[in-house]
Order: sequence, then C-alpha cells, then structure tokens
Amino acid sequence: MSRARLAELRGPGVRPRPLDARALAALAANPGCRRRALLDGAGVDKGALAQALGSPAAYGRSQFAIVRGNAFEARVKSDGGTDLLRLLHERLAPGTPPPAPEEVATPDLSAAGPEGRTARTALALREATAAGGWALLDHPMLAVEVAGSPAYVEPDAVVVHPDGSWTVVEIKSFPMIDGSADAAKVGAAARQAAVYVLALEPVARHTAARTGRPVHVRDRALLVCPKDFSNLPTAAAVDVRKQLATTRRQLARLTRVEEIAEALPPETTFDLRLADDGRTATRPPEELAQAVEAVGAAYVPECLAACELAFHCRGRSREDGAVEALGRGVRGELGSLRTVEEVLAAAGAGEDPADPEAERDPAVAALRRAAALRAEALAGAAVPAPRAKEPGCR
Repeated sequence: MSRARLAELRGPGVRPRPLDARALAALAANPGCRRRALLDGAGVDKGALAQALGSPAAYGRSQFAIVRGNAFEARVKSDGGTDLLRLLHERLAPGTPPPAPEEVATPDLSAAGPEGRTARTALALREATAAGGWALLDHPMLAVEVAGSPAYVEPDAVVVHPDGSWTVVEIKSFPMIDGSADAAKVGAAARQAAVYVLALEPVARHTAARTGRPVHVRDRALLVCPKDFSNLPTAAAVDVRKQLATTRRQLARLTRVEEIAEALPPETTFDLRLADDGRTATRPPEELAQAVEAVGAAYVPECLAACELAFHCRGRSREDGAVEALGRGVRGELGSLRTVEEVLAAAGAGEDPADPEAERDPAVAALRRAAALRAEALAGAAVPAPRAKEPGCR
C-alpha cells in the first residue's frame, strides 16, 4: 500500500502516530484483529478515535509514573552508563574483564526523522562491532515490519560486547524486591525486549556481512529496576526466547495492511476532522463508527489492558452476543457455538444426555450437564431452613 493511501485513511495533514514496542507486543498477541492492524499500520491515533466514539480508554501510565521512570533511567545512565555496564557485566559477562569507563564508546545517534535515526543506529552498530570493543547505544532507533508497513521502535539501550554480540537493555521503574519483581510486569518487559531483539536481527545479519565478523543478538535481555525500595539500580537477566518465537510467529500471521484496505469502501476515513465550507468541524460519531465497523475486529478481554478501542469493541461484541467477549478459553471450549444465545439454547434444549445433538457435539453435552448440576444445586438451596424456636420454648 502506498503512503498516500495510508495518509487518506488517517486524514490529510494528520501526522502518523508511531508504534512502540508495547503496542507491537499487544498487536502480536492478537494477530487476528484486522482492525488494530490497519489502524496501527496507518498511524491512526486510536485514543482520540475512541474518545470521539464515546468509548474512551480508562487506562494509561500516570504522569507521576512517567516522571519517576525518566528520573530512574537518567540515574542508571549517568556517568557514561557506569552502573549499567557494571550490572550487565555481573549478570551476562562475569567471565570477561569488566569494561573501564574510558573504554566504552557512546556514539551520537541523532539524525533527522525516524528513517535517519534508524540508518544512524545501523551505522553505529556496524562501527562498534568492527572496532571490537564495548559500546553503549542510548535510545537507538530500529525498524520492524508490521503487516507490510515499517514500524519504528526505540529500546532504552543496546550494548555491544567485544565478542560481537549485542544485548538489549530494558529499564523499568517497578521495584525488584529481594531479587524478584512482579511476574506480570516482568513478562510485559520480556515481550517488549523480544520486539527489540526481533528488530535487531536483520541489522546483525547485515553487520556480519559488512564487517566479516560473527554477530548475534543475545536472547537474554538485561532488565534494570530499582533495588528494594531505594533508587539504586539492580538487574536480572531475562530469557526472551519464548517471547521472541511467539512474537515472530504472530507478526508473520498478521494480514498485510494493503489487503485489509482493499476491502474497504473508497470513501472510508478515520479522520476526526470534517471540512465544511472552509471551516473544520468534528466528524459525527456515527460516521466514524461506520468506518471502524467496516474493519473486522477480534475482541478478547485481554484487549482492555492493551488497546485504546477495547471498550468500543467490547460494547459491539456484547451487542452481538459473541462468546469471544467471555475469553479465549471459553471460546475454545464452546466449539461451534458462536453466540451467547446459541449457548443458552444448547444448555436448555433438553435434559436427556443421550440426545443425538449432545452426542454429536461434546460442548452441548457439557453445557447440558452443567445446566443440570446448576438446577440441582439451586433446588437444594431452596430447601427452607429450620424455624427458630419461639422465645421461652425449651
């Protein structure tokens, strides 16, 4: 798909909203959602779109958490990243000589635009690898293809080892208490690190071909967090092989953006502005909803923590009675039953377990058995309790 068509979808003059690793990890977790693939590929601001539809997202990082995270990251990278490299050496390279601060290269990665920064990052990685020393790349820019369109991601840091290997560094502000952190937050950080490793792999292959040195991206990322309840950094090595394999497989399954857009009416747009007699007005929510509904979605409850349009999609899913709104596990157990009405009808269609329909569909048999057990439990609960003795009775 041409960039012009993507610009038409988000609106003329509207800057594309960049994808980050957090959004890419969420997109890879639900590759069947064509709606998110198209909106993310076109750079549409889903948060503003959800607000215009009347279903704003009720989540997001607080300003306090952002400021705290930025302050901790600055603390970790101060003095040329001395603490960061010390932690990396302790966790990932204990058998090698520790790097001296003056031996660590810190290349300048500034350039114009994401394409320029991506090219500058690739050049810096190639030069550092060819030099055969330590290098710390602060906020490099990497590109990864998502549904046929490039997405630019920015890890906190990438460290080049003297042996030609590269390590992704993730710096988070949640604490690591007694050497362990919240499992859900660590898992989210591992999924983000896997996106960065995936984006580094083609750069590593190109660097190896240009420098003649063996280059590989390590599948263990360095997670840096505050130690206990202080602002002192500590770290742990996180194995991202599982997350990397999952992300690679799921992103490969994503339908290409141009294939999704070809099925849309030519006048489809997600532009919130409506030009009317030279004045700019807000596009009616009904028109925006029609454009959004023209693209198929795959709502699951996990979307509530990962997508700005989740509340809108949940409302539509409930209106349609789709069983997907109950979760992937429930959807898998119900087999061919697609709506809540079908489930209720199957559960109450009969009580005979030998019914031919129940024999043909194990889900129907399980539903009828569950309905019978529920009726039995309710009948037992309806038994009146013994009456209390009257006062004065013995």
